[in-house]
Amino acid sequence: MTASGPTEVFRAFLKLGVTSFGGPAAHLGYFRDELVHRRGWVTDQQYGQLVALCQFLPGPASSQVGFALGLIRGGYLGAFAAWFAFTVPSAVLLVLFAMGAVALYGPVGQGLLLGLKAVAVAVVAHAVWGMAKTLTPDLRRIIIGCGALALALFVPGTAGQLLAIITGLALGMLVCRRVVSTDQQPLSVRVSKRVGISCAVVFGLLLAGLPLLVAATNNAWVAMTDAFYRAGALVFGGGHVVLPLLQGEPAITSSVTQDQFLAGYGAAQAVPGPLFTFAAFLGFEMGDGATAWISAAVALVAVFVPGLLLLLAVLPFWNAVRNNTTVAAAMAGANAAVVGVLAAALITPIITSGITGIAALVIALGCFALLQFAKLPAWAVVLIGAVAGLLASVTGLGVTWG
Repeated sequence: MTASGPTEVFRAFLKLGVTSFGGPAAHLGYFRDELVHRRGWVTDQQYGQLVALCQFLPGPASSQVGFALGLIRGGYLGAFAAWFAFTVPSAVLLVLFAMGAVALYGPVGQGLLLGLKAVAVAVVAHAVWGMAKTLTPDLRRIIIGCGALALALFVPGTAGQLLAIITGLALGMLVCRRVVSTDQQPLSVRVSKRVGISCAVVFGLLLAGLPLLVAATNNAWVAMTDAFYRAGALVFGGGHVVLPLLQGEPAITSSVTQDQFLAGYGAAQAVPGPLFTFAAFLGFEMGDGATAWISAAVALVAVFVPGLLLLLAVLPFWNAVRNNTTVAAAMAGANAAVVGVLAAALITPIITSGITGIAALVIALGCFALLQFAKLPAWAVVLIGAVAGLLASVTGLGVTWG
């Protein structure tokens, strides 16, 4: 690692943090376009491994993938730089929204949102197409990918995604042994086994110990930390799934009204970056005067920490496990299943919520062409799509069907 590693990571993820609209599946598309395809930090096979691994772990999958990519590129400082740069822009926007300083409604806001949702369709479609060529290169893996697509579409929620990847693992062990490449590059993570075990211990101690500390101290700050940490530790499937967990925490619901909850969650859909930054909005609402910014920061960190601790706990053991022929075949099946899971996310909710009229359809097709054929970077396509959505909203042309 060179001295410029963390700086390079910070710059790359800051650009992603202000342009990655559309939710977790779209984030994975932006990451692939910028960090795999353009910068070559990892190969498509390595990226598929990370995505499959993070889908299994509790926490925000796209943020965990970003954290791992920063770790690979710039060590621990790079991992922190990736998380900070990708997370803080949306957290700040949501706090400003809580203060009333940012308005996400009206013709301008709706037009920008129309364009940004259409861009998300293009980015994910571009990622699915590119990953399919690499991760489903033969008939048996194409079949696994299609099966995963069907499972993710027809089994509701996160259960369908997990079932699709588990099925891909099982089928990979059965049918992919002869197609596994023996020269696949391992993930070059600089995390020792001692650090991994320590992170696992810290994760468990915090999960079990924070509720005891709340009972012993009855401290509001400890209670808030416990509520957000538990939500981050127990959520599978990313940001959308964390909402009911947060709504079930008395420490949060006693301070935040249902209307505030829904307004903040709606705003979280309209800003770039991870949906888990919704925690910053809630933390700010739970604060009082000068402490509001501090409580926003505490909530933000607490909801992300468990997922990142678990990732650090697993990564040191990953290369040793995946070198096994059976595991390598299983991962080939899982990587094919990842393509199907992303394709399912492209269909719903990304296309179903993003293509609301002829204007959005035209913008999505145009942005896909700019990514696929003109080879424009994703950030430039985001700007073009946002402007196109604004023009469509102002003129009223093709905003809705009919």
